[in-house]
Amino acid sequence: MANLLIKNIGLLATPTGSNPRRGKEQGEITMLKDAYVLVKDGLIAAVGEGAIPAGLSDGAEVVDAGGRLVTPGLVDAHTHLIFGGWRQNELGMKLHGVSYLEILAQGGGILSTVRSTRAASEEELTDKAAKVLDDMLRMGVTTCEAKSGYGLTPEDEYKQLRVIHRLNETHKVEVVPTFMGAHAVPEEFKENREGYLRLLCEEMIPTVAREKLAEFCDVFCETGVFTAEESRRILEAAKAHGLVPKIHADEIDPIGGSQLAGEIGAISAEHLIVCPEAGIESLAKGGVIACLLPGTSFYLGATFAPARAMLDAGVAVAVSTDFNPGSCPSANLQLAMNIACLKYRLTPEEVLTAVTLNGAGAIHRADRLGSIEVGKQGDLLVWDAPDLDYICYRLGANLVDTVIKQGEIVRF
Repeated sequence: MANLLIKNIGLLATPTGSNPRRGKEQGEITMLKDAYVLVKDGLIAAVGEGAIPAGLSDGAEVVDAGGRLVTPGLVDAHTHLIFGGWRQNELGMKLHGVSYLEILAQGGGILSTVRSTRAASEEELTDKAAKVLDDMLRMGVTTCEAKSGYGLTPEDEYKQLRVIHRLNETHKVEVVPTFMGAHAVPEEFKENREGYLRLLCEEMIPTVAREKLAEFCDVFCETGVFTAEESRRILEAAKAHGLVPKIHADEIDPIGGSQLAGEIGAISAEHLIVCPEAGIESLAKGGVIACLLPGTSFYLGATFAPARAMLDAGVAVAVSTDFNPGSCPSANLQLAMNIACLKYRLTPEEVLTAVTLNGAGAIHRADRLGSIEVGKQGDLLVWDAPDLDYICYRLGANLVDTVIKQGEIVRF
């Protein structure tokens, strides 16, 4: 693996440390002017500003940043990347006032995607997801999480997870697997919820853990989906088998998911659009990362998560896309960054931490990803921008000029 030197960096902006940044610390980032970074064997070997030490560039490929901004590669810590079909037919229903939960109750929504995903082969799912990953990489995402949850049978869930592993081996983007068999109760179990809960806890979770198909287990704790007590049962089973808990909480109704996240020690709680004060307190007490999804609020015409209240309470906030075929068919993390500034009222510094170090923390990778520091993995972006304010200001534009993954320039 060749060495790489990025020189003539106008502004290097990065959070620091190997743990998520919480509360006011989330906005405290390092900024170096006239900077350089050396990557050796995929890892960052030197970071500095001013004159480059003699000999540092010997034998290295050189990237001239041209006085532009450099940041860590972006981490999208919440996606539903693997699915069959699309759901454009639901757009008209939404425009006529049919709610997300009403569409689900009519057999649409997640259940519609389940039917398409079951009908798709592993090869078809892989090819489709790879194209999305190509787009994500062009927009600066160097690592992303991907959930199952559109199979809802043992084999179809394992199929999705195998696709995630295949993509992680073949694609430049690092893809991290989460098991989410508890995304909905499948139609064939509509009159037998207990049977599906047993299938999840007694067969699917043990198999996923034993075969190392996923690192995390997520559950959709929501009205009409899984109750807080059902979610606790599923996540306790996951913990017993070595899977790390995550939870979709307080997206539409606050039924106790955010409180459960803190109590059970979830690594992250996702959505949190209507998170109550008691939920924020539980997240802070439990050290749970709030993984917020502003694109989903925008697409659903919903309110926006109380991000500022979370930061004030000492909660670490991550920002992700929630890319999926129904409630947020966008894989543009830069757009999510824009919306996070405008609607969450986060500063550009807080947003940068949210999509780098805190995103890495939400998938247990803050020790090697998410910041530009010696010893961390050489995932970096050169932006066609002079500073952080510019990339948060330019709504919806892809401002990434050069993507570097593990010290290698990505060629598109």
